Amino acid sequence: MKLAFEYMEKACINPSEPPESVKTELAKVNKRQDDLIRFIRHFEEKQLNPMIRAVHSIAARFDGIVKALETLVLLQLEKNQEKYNTVLQRISDKLTEHANVINNQGKQIETLQQTQKKDNSKLVKLISLYADLASCGVMDGKRKENLKAEIMNLINE
Repeated sequence: MKLAFEYMEKACINPSEPPESVKTELAKVNKRQDDLIRFIRHFEEKQLNPMIRAVHSIAARFDGIVKALETLVLLQLEKNQEKYNTVLQRISDKLTEHANVINNQGKQIETLQQTQKKDNSKLVKLISLYADLASCGVMDGKRKENLKAEIMNLINE
C-alpha cells in the first residue's frame, strides 16, 4: 500500500483536484492501472516465483537424499540390526523436523501469496475509487465526500 501511495505522489496524482477532461483522466487512470498491474506481475515474477521454485528444489533434493539414506541404512541394518535401529530412529526424527520446516515454509509462502492477492485487490479497488472520484463533476459534492470516506476506510483497513 505504501508503494502505491508513493507511486501516486511521484505520478502527481491528486484526487482532490478537478479533472481537466473525463476522457483524459480515465486514460491516465487506465495507464496507471496497467502500470500497477505490470508492477504486480513483475513482483510476482521476481520475488514470489523464485521462492516457490527454491522450496520446490529443496523438496526434490530432500526426497533424493531421503531415498539415498534409506538405502544406506537398510544395508547397514543387515549387518548389525540392533545398533542401527537406534540410528534409524534418529534419522527419522531429523527428517521429520526437516519436513516440518519445509511444510512451514510452504505455508508461509502461501500466506504471502494470499496477502499479496488481498493487497492487489485492495489496490485495484482504490484505483477504481480514485477513478470514480476523478470523474465526479463539480456539483457532486456529496458523492465526492462519500468516495473520499470510502477511500480513507479502505486505506485504514
